[in-house]
Amino acid sequence: MRVLVLGGYGLIGLEVCRELMRQGFAVTGLARSETRGAKLLPGARWIGDDIARLTSPEDWAPYLSGFDAVVNASGALQSGARDRLGAVQRDAICALIAASEQAGIADFIQISAPGAEPEADTEFMATKGAADQALRASSLRWVILKPGLVLSSAATGGTGLLRMLAAFPLVQPLVLGAAPVQCVDAGDVAAAAVRCLTDPELAGRDYDLVEPRSHTLQELILAFRGWLGFADPQLVIALPESLGRALARLADLAGWLGWRSPLRTTALKVMGGGVAGDPEPWRRATGLELKGLPEILARLPSTLQERLYARMKLVFPLLLIGLALFWLLSGLIGFWRYETAAGLISAQLGRPLALAAVMTGSLIDVLIGAGLLVQSLCRPAALAAMAVSLIYLAAGSFITPDLWADPLGPLMKVIPGIGLALVVAVMAEER
Repeated sequence: MRVLVLGGYGLIGLEVCRELMRQGFAVTGLARSETRGAKLLPGARWIGDDIARLTSPEDWAPYLSGFDAVVNASGALQSGARDRLGAVQRDAICALIAASEQAGIADFIQISAPGAEPEADTEFMATKGAADQALRASSLRWVILKPGLVLSSAATGGTGLLRMLAAFPLVQPLVLGAAPVQCVDAGDVAAAAVRCLTDPELAGRDYDLVEPRSHTLQELILAFRGWLGFADPQLVIALPESLGRALARLADLAGWLGWRSPLRTTALKVMGGGVAGDPEPWRRATGLELKGLPEILARLPSTLQERLYARMKLVFPLLLIGLALFWLLSGLIGFWRYETAAGLISAQLGRPLALAAVMTGSLIDVLIGAGLLVQSLCRPAALAAMAVSLIYLAAGSFITPDLWADPLGPLMKVIPGIGLALVVAVMAEER
């Protein structure tokens, strides 16, 4: 069987591709970058395109020839600079369903979410629900799988957020700590998708894929602390929901700069209502019980890499904002105090050239600071910060070498700034 997997190198999609290949299917993954897909899973064939562009059956037609089945594991948490949920989760998938019917594709597996309905109060759930509804009305042999909170060795999305929250030293701050959560292993989701392709009796139904019992969010995060090997917190601090909403709005703003934080208002709303489902329909249909939280964590590796990742994700926003503010304020102060700054080098360069150097340097500083805040520009901006810092050091050493002996160390302090820019450049990759 030849299977097209949307979101082929995402959290769930990559697991689906691997499971399909293990069982002998011919797999093609569709994702934004064909090159990246080929590096992550070289045994599969890859198509590179942005699903948000494929919003009519005609757009999909060139990609569907020769396939027997489609698995849709694509999606995003919330609209932002890099994601348009209406296009990605509703318009494109509804068009794909119609195109699949026209292409003679038999099977369609949709990865949705518990609570996804067209009238849901979040765009994420509403767009997923609209696509689910279109699939139910189609002539395809369909199954809709609705995983709970997906846990995986790949630390992205919610599974990355849990690692980050569990890394708080000494104390454990929590919002919505009493919210009920049912988890599912990413491998179990992949196995369920493949099972639905091979067992036609499962078709025509929705299935929640969740562990047998639920946990509170507090229990879940404390379990992650233990799994990672971190000490139990000295104190669990229940933060007000209003503070959580304020932080989520800041994360929403970051989303429009290209950062895909899992801690956004959509996540807070969904978590407030609980991430829960009914495991019984899947158990009755297949005789299988999905792994519970202790079994999932026992399967996942808990290594030094995991602990370092959790700590780095916790501090990365602070490092990024601190570095961006340093460069922004450096540039703005240069514009404000340009006369004073030019006076420091006028004797060596002459006043006109000194003023031009100060204004040019200040503009470069502001551009670097602004670039650091934009996800797609962050790494180039961090590398530019390092290069410009080295130029400042070289120029300062030539024009005002006495500053090396200044008690305030204006040249010496550039060196840790270069180190911080290097750390941000290394950590800026999201997936």
